[in-house]
Amino acid sequence: MVFLPSPEALEGIFEEFLRGSKIFRDREALRHDYVPKELPHRQNELDRLGRMLAPAITLSKPSNIFVYGKTGTGKTAVLRHVLDALERKADELGARVRFTYINCKLAGTNYRVLAEACRSIGIQAPFTGLAIGELFDRFRDGIDKMDACLLIVLDEIDTLVKSRGENSLLYELTRVNEILSNGWVALVGVSNNLHFKELLDPRVLSCLGEEEVIFKPYLADELYNILQARAKVAFCEGSLRDSAARLCAALAAGEHGDARRALDLLRIAGELAERDGLSVVEEVHVRAAQRKVEHDRIAEVLASLPLHSKLVLLSVFFLASLSSTDAVTGDVYAVYQELCRESKIDPLTQRRVSGLISELDMMGVVNARVVNFGRYGRTKKVRLGVSERDIVETLSEDGLAKSLLSYVPQTLRRFLVSERRCSR
Repeated sequence: MVFLPSPEALEGIFEEFLRGSKIFRDREALRHDYVPKELPHRQNELDRLGRMLAPAITLSKPSNIFVYGKTGTGKTAVLRHVLDALERKADELGARVRFTYINCKLAGTNYRVLAEACRSIGIQAPFTGLAIGELFDRFRDGIDKMDACLLIVLDEIDTLVKSRGENSLLYELTRVNEILSNGWVALVGVSNNLHFKELLDPRVLSCLGEEEVIFKPYLADELYNILQARAKVAFCEGSLRDSAARLCAALAAGEHGDARRALDLLRIAGELAERDGLSVVEEVHVRAAQRKVEHDRIAEVLASLPLHSKLVLLSVFFLASLSSTDAVTGDVYAVYQELCRESKIDPLTQRRVSGLISELDMMGVVNARVVNFGRYGRTKKVRLGVSERDIVETLSEDGLAKSLLSYVPQTLRRFLVSERRCSR
């Protein structure tokens, strides 16, 4: 039997929270979207981007720029600093230049990205209903009529390019200045994907990548300095052990030099200590936060998988529950086909499923290695890269996957009979 907290107990919890935290002064300073006044260890990048974009305030078109680096290396924060400073200076000079920042992943589609660009120069753009060609004509005509100059930052630009050749919006934006009579458009593309440029049309790449800025991962000492600066704002005096901050920096540096991960660890460690009624964050809280962050990250990755990737993962999951040996691609595909039939979904080809296995391998969800059987060809041997418990807990929240978790594929029964015969 599950006992729920009484209303009186909950009232006590809320009152305790309202009395104020013994640990946090301003926990928002540890969030990803918090933009600090200073950015340690990114002065060179600030200076470079500032110099590249400075011509905009005199209405001279700056070069298009491509900025890339792994998640948590400070790209967005640096660009927001530069944009804010440029906007202030342009207002001071009365320059007819507009600045807009668009997160392409949040916008979701080419249409919505272009609609946001339209609104940034005062052009009405419906959320849907127009052909993208007509919307682009409005955008181009609006810039000409207003004699406007527009600098657009396209964060997570890789989400606009799903596969090689799908560069239509980027192509139009990089070429729009050729057909403008007045004003100009300059682009700053930002991506976490270092291989993103391989998908770009050469004509787009030559225009978008006129200049490049690469953000390298932070080192452990640099992450520690960042955490120290944020901790002064976020924590009450004396509520954070220095060893806990150093551990957060070391754990994040050991992976990808990701400042976001370091900040997440520190914030969650503080929240765990706070929930225990303590007034100081210790190393033990950082270790507990690491376990929680890892679990949450796996759950987020699994929940966001496309439908067919989930079916492939479930196929590997079923095979792993049957045997301790690694599954081969053919077995995975056989189970996958049966799951598709059970779900009334058209299956992909075996070659495409092999590609999905490679994608799951890159994400760490499965581990796949190519095995050469000589004249019998090559195949992949696949095993799970996450725990079966994580898969069950996360996919149980997906309607289709939940129904399949309790399904026992007929293909597995044949494999089981075959294995028993071989063991005799």
